[in-house]
Amino acid sequence: MASPLLVNVAELLRRVGSVREIDRQIEADFFKFDDSRIITGSQVDVALTLEALTDGIVVHGTLGAQWGFECRRCLKALTGRAEVEVQELYQAVISDPDAYPITGEQLDLLEMARENVLLAVPLAPLCRADCPGLCPQCGADLQVDRCSCTRAERDDRWAALDSLNFESRVDEA
Repeated sequence: MASPLLVNVAELLRRVGSVREIDRQIEADFFKFDDSRIITGSQVDVALTLEALTDGIVVHGTLGAQWGFECRRCLKALTGRAEVEVQELYQAVISDPDAYPITGEQLDLLEMARENVLLAVPLAPLCRADCPGLCPQCGADLQVDRCSCTRAERDDRWAALDSLNFESRVDEA
């Protein structure tokens, strides 16, 4: 099956400064993210502009995808939308180590879009910045109610580290 992000750029390569717009919604499953954070069956929004340069094509615009994960502290289910601004270079003769290849007269934007969406999805989201999380002893959700667990005393073997004040050293630097 042909990639929905395989773009013929023969016309762009002939005229420096020429522009082409790409605006599509593509099934997330098509990208083969292999990442449980990307919601299966959702759409990836692709809004890109391709602009011809003397040594290649610059691709800029936005990508967006729905994600679902759990709060890293309380394990509450979360969903959100990852939006990322992209600006990437494609070249037939690679002179920039970060450039993607132009193969023949075609650009395959799929891998670039896949990489950028994956980088935009949060690795360890929080439901809120001050989420207290779960009690480490009984597992109670500390957002809902306080548990009656007694907190363990500090292990004396760590006392030497407690005496170090890392914050003041960072401020002095």
